[in-house]
Amino acid sequence: MPLITHVAESVVAELNAATFSLPVTATRSYLPRVELANLKTLQITVVPSSLVVATASRGQSQHDVAIDIAVQQKLGSEQNADLDPLLALAEEIAAHFRGRRLDSFPDALWVKSEFKPIFAPEHLDQLRTFTSVLTLTFRVIQ
Repeated sequence: MPLITHVAESVVAELNAATFSLPVTATRSYLPRVELANLKTLQITVVPSSLVVATASRGQSQHDVAIDIAVQQKLGSEQNADLDPLLALAEEIAAHFRGRRLDSFPDALWVKSEFKPIFAPEHLDQLRTFTSVLTLTFRVIQ
């Protein structure tokens, strides 16, 4: 299995095993397309994003693996009371991985988290859908 896929699968497993403020069922996908009808329920999609390889030492390479996690749900309204729990969930997911190694792939160490975007205003405006994309970077030395 490719390294980036191994890390993505480990992220999915960890998300599905964890307890968050909202129930989470994560899936891995190369194309994070979700039909609007399916967004009536919360969707968590894990997508391999990028891989940067650099020299770590004479005999080892440093692999920085970026994984995108999309948190999406179609909303009944655009009120803060509907949006705040979804944004809080995205932040909880980021906090869950902070400073940790992946349980099913302990060679992968969390390096950073970035929200790109914290939420997508155009999705909210045009589709009445909350979309937040969290990018986690894990470092693997091999």
